This record gives sequence, C-alpha cells and structure tokens, in this order.
Amino acid sequence: MAGETDEAKGRVKQAVGDLTDDDDLKREGKIDEGAGKVKGAVDDVKDKLTGND
Repeated sequence: MAGETDEAKGRVKQAVGDLTDDDDLKREGKIDEGAGKVKGAVDDVKDKLTGND
C-alpha cells in the first residue's frame, strides 16, 4: 500500500514538474515513483515468504 502511494505521489510530482517546467520536481517525482515500485516489490516478496499472498 505504501508503495502505491509513493508511486502516485511521484507521478503527480512529475506531472506538475512538466506543467511548470521544473526539472527538479520532475526528477523528485521519478525518484518517488521508483521508491514506490521498490517498496511494492519488497512487500510482495515479504508476503510470499510469510504466506500472506
């Protein structure tokens, strides 16, 4: 769940960065989105290891 939130937040930051021509915000959004994907992958692995899938 936290991973999905970070991904969404990252996409919003990227969109706002595109609209405002703010390269730093776009970069921040990409980082947030990537972090969200990693969190999601870690959660998936954890669920499989604990049998909570």
